[in-house]
Amino acid sequence: MNIHEYQAKQFLREYGIPVLDGRIIYKAEEAKTAAGELDGPLWVVKAQIHAGGRGKGKFIEESAGTQGGVRLASSASDAAEEAQKMLGRTLVTKQTGNEGKEVRRIYIEEGCQIAKEFYLAVLIDRSTSRIAFVASKEGGMDIEEVASKFPEKIIKFTVDPASGLSGFHGRRVAFALGLKGKQIKQCVYLVQTLYKLFCEKDCEMLEINPLILTNDEKLVCLDCKMGFDSNAMYRQPSVVAFHDETEEDPKELAASKFDLNYIALDGEIGCMVNGAGLAMATMDIIKLFGSEPANFLDVGGGATKEKVTEAFKIITSDKNVKGILVNIFGGIMRCDVIAEGVVEAVKNVGLSVPLVVRLEGTNVDKGKDIINQSGLNVIAADNLSDAARKIVTAVKGS
Repeated sequence: MNIHEYQAKQFLREYGIPVLDGRIIYKAEEAKTAAGELDGPLWVVKAQIHAGGRGKGKFIEESAGTQGGVRLASSASDAAEEAQKMLGRTLVTKQTGNEGKEVRRIYIEEGCQIAKEFYLAVLIDRSTSRIAFVASKEGGMDIEEVASKFPEKIIKFTVDPASGLSGFHGRRVAFALGLKGKQIKQCVYLVQTLYKLFCEKDCEMLEINPLILTNDEKLVCLDCKMGFDSNAMYRQPSVVAFHDETEEDPKELAASKFDLNYIALDGEIGCMVNGAGLAMATMDIIKLFGSEPANFLDVGGGATKEKVTEAFKIITSDKNVKGILVNIFGGIMRCDVIAEGVVEAVKNVGLSVPLVVRLEGTNVDKGKDIINQSGLNVIAADNLSDAARKIVTAVKGS
């Protein structure tokens, strides 16, 4: 689960981490009042979407202006004007795809004098199963390019969970960033506090980019991005309260409400599978036979007829889907339950694309009988290769 920049900064403030003052607005008429509450002489106007690269992004609509999603203003009225230009427009960045994201919220923040920019992140290192710190002197919008072309400019280290975080971790970051004197003490405090926030809020990623050093030698978090472990949200009501459903794919949101593991992709063959491993194998073999999966969808081992029906509805709601492959290996999951769900879903939403069903395992004969007696135009498959070949052939026509 992700949250907006202004929400992440609320958590930073709660933990005593230095950030600049700002105001969030949802309507154009709120902009002038919000900007007027902040001290000048510089204002920063930021589009709030769940995507990076806002500063270099572009709006689809000409009425939004030619600048990106992060703009500077020299007066409160100019800040309000820039906010009004961006609200309701579609911002395209490297992370949004060509369709972009509609800007529904604007964060107006006071500006400051920047002496240096750095990069600092806390994240889960999957290779070591530890919390890792990543830091670089090269902060700002081009950090991805720095990582690609100059990896030596980025340091990374993990924290041993047995011994925990110590002062030397903070000093290691400070020295890597080239900080001196009282700046080092600030950095040690920042590292310790970010680590505490990361653990207590069940974060998966906490990125400060840029972390800045002001002209008066203060470290300030100028931008912040946070992602959280969705499986831990039952114990994080303060994080759940920040959930913005408008930033999510409607299909993925609908799937989450039925405990379905769904991720939208760019392909043309919809997949409904039980088990993450089998789902990955199904996607791979679709690619092997010359097509692309339109989604990852794991209905789980204990799916009901209702969940299967909803899963089918979600797949068919994707306009890019030109064919559907149902691949079920019944262990805990019974093949007859899947069959009943597929039949029910097709009767409810109709079927305008080819459908291949491969069933194997518990109650497989009963499941096949349900499909065969349904009167539906379903292509049966004997195994995974046969299923993939048939659905790709049905979609490609060869």
